[in-house]
Amino acid sequence: MPLTEPYDDHLPQEDPVVGDGAVGDPDISEDSAGPAGGEPAVEPEPTLPEPVRQRIVALTAAVLPALPADEVPVPLRRVAKFAPNRRARLGAPAIAAQLAADPLFRQRVTARVLTDAGDLGAAVIEGTAPAAADPVEVAALAYLARPRGWRQLIDASGAAVRAEADSAVVAELVREAEQRATRAEHDRAVARVEAEKLRDELSRVREELGQLREESRQLARTLRETQARERKATELLATERGRAARASADVDAELRRARARLAEAEAAAGVARASAKEARSVDDARLWLLLETIGQAAVGLRRELALDPVDKLPADFVADAFAEQPGAAPAGPAARARDTDDPARLDQLLALPRAHLVVDGYNVTKRGFGEMSLEQQRKRLITGLGGIAAQTGDEVTVVFDGAERMHGLPPAPRGVRVLFSRKGETADELIRRLVRAEPAGRPVVVVSSDREVADGVRRHGAYPLGADSLLRRLARS
Repeated sequence: MPLTEPYDDHLPQEDPVVGDGAVGDPDISEDSAGPAGGEPAVEPEPTLPEPVRQRIVALTAAVLPALPADEVPVPLRRVAKFAPNRRARLGAPAIAAQLAADPLFRQRVTARVLTDAGDLGAAVIEGTAPAAADPVEVAALAYLARPRGWRQLIDASGAAVRAEADSAVVAELVREAEQRATRAEHDRAVARVEAEKLRDELSRVREELGQLREESRQLARTLRETQARERKATELLATERGRAARASADVDAELRRARARLAEAEAAAGVARASAKEARSVDDARLWLLLETIGQAAVGLRRELALDPVDKLPADFVADAFAEQPGAAPAGPAARARDTDDPARLDQLLALPRAHLVVDGYNVTKRGFGEMSLEQQRKRLITGLGGIAAQTGDEVTVVFDGAERMHGLPPAPRGVRVLFSRKGETADELIRRLVRAEPAGRPVVVVSSDREVADGVRRHGAYPLGADSLLRRLARS
């Protein structure tokens, strides 16, 4: 192998002439010699795709500690002492620079890397690559070994990486399109429900209109009867006018008598007004006495029934007693509003008066913090729910699977209840019992991505939401 570097007795010796399939000079191309046979021109380093560069650094970092100390360049001797997981991450710039600037060091690294690569390394040395081989791995070995056509192998790897990136973009676009289709289907379902409500409202309005028409007919009949009575009264009035004309002679005498009676009537009216005022005062006193009696009766009834202010909520009874009775009869479904799959509705549901948020603990934590330990998952979820309880003032219950109550848990934040299922019972069953224990009309929100849990609580009138809606709410907090 022709080298321009000093002789090193640790390197394998090869023929000075480059033949077919042999590894040529790392930095000199076969077509780079000048036209007059002068010094060969050194081609610049190619631009490597980022995955190829990372793989070259990882391969070099892996064999770096195996090299003798005198074969490790001075800038990399400190990097060689790093831990394996830090060597490629922290020493990447120094390793890449040394590989590009030091062909002898690259040749030593290549010898060990090709040995570890086996058949794939031999294929790369021959300038070919198996069709099933990882293009990134082939490009990394080609960069280190630099056989004939190694630049074309790197270009092919870059094209493959870009093709994978394009495929990922297409897959993401397809996923977004599917999500939009799902949302559109949900909107159509909501529109159908609203249309049914409008049809019901239209039927009710039509029924009311029929009643109003019937009332209008009755009023018209009453008006006709009133007009008939008015005509009769007019006829009687004409008759009376004739009689009055005939009796005009008696008017003067009767007027004098009437004035006397008027004086008496005014006196009687004064007495009547005083009596009416006194009667109004009596009515006011009776009304006050009635209201006072009703209030005292309500107080007495509360005292008779011994109804003290409650210090427990329905979920507390489930936690203390109902969870010990797995065979208890389920309550009838409550007449609450149905669920929606839109995660954005979580804030709207929590804004309802006296809402109760029930969370399937491990279903949420394993989806959002699966890389943590179970203890850290529980602690993070409980802390986040404490913030939601403080912001909304709602009742919050989180349920975990576990035959025995976990020890070492931090104190639950104010407003957050932490429950563990008992032996022979799952968290899903305990969640359904919590929902059944709530009174009809109270908004209950259940957060779980488990389809069986969602279907079960929906039958009892709760609002099921996916775990992603709560995770995004916690992230926003």
